[in-house]
Amino acid sequence: MTVQQIRYFGDPVLRTPAAEVVDFDRELHNLVRDLWDTMERQGGAGLAAPQLGVGLRVFTYHCGEAEGHMVNPVWTALDDEEQDGQEGCLSIPGLYWDCVRKKNVVARGWNMHGEPVEVRGSDLLARCIQHETDHLDGVLFLDRLDETTRKQAMKEIRRADWFDGAVPTLKQSPHPLFGAR
Repeated sequence: MTVQQIRYFGDPVLRTPAAEVVDFDRELHNLVRDLWDTMERQGGAGLAAPQLGVGLRVFTYHCGEAEGHMVNPVWTALDDEEQDGQEGCLSIPGLYWDCVRKKNVVARGWNMHGEPVEVRGSDLLARCIQHETDHLDGVLFLDRLDETTRKQAMKEIRRADWFDGAVPTLKQSPHPLFGAR
């Protein structure tokens, strides 16, 4: 379909929980294709609909040989094992920080045709599933950084060429897990 403009940190759509998809129609198919084309053009491992300004629970992923999309995804950890590693985001381009995530997860949802999908992932795929699902909940990976790293991240974001200064703080996450900071 079409490569779309990615929304950057500071855009309120990135802090707004996305709505469940109820219509598995041509518009959804077009959205999935736009997500895919944009993700591939930008070289990302994943891309969520809110990053294109669309408030629906949809994301695409391409992590090594694992690739696809999920609609209305829900993930669960397969065990208690965690991984700590570099994470980035197409909505925070060019900047990376260490972030702790579950190492092994399973995600369940649907494809764009309304058929059930289950994806099991470890390492990068598990990180991607969690990261993209966070986007659907209005959560950014910055919210998962420790306080010291988060403050340093905000300093780097403020210096980034793409940042327009619209959001000076991370206190805007509406997610109940984080509340007001």
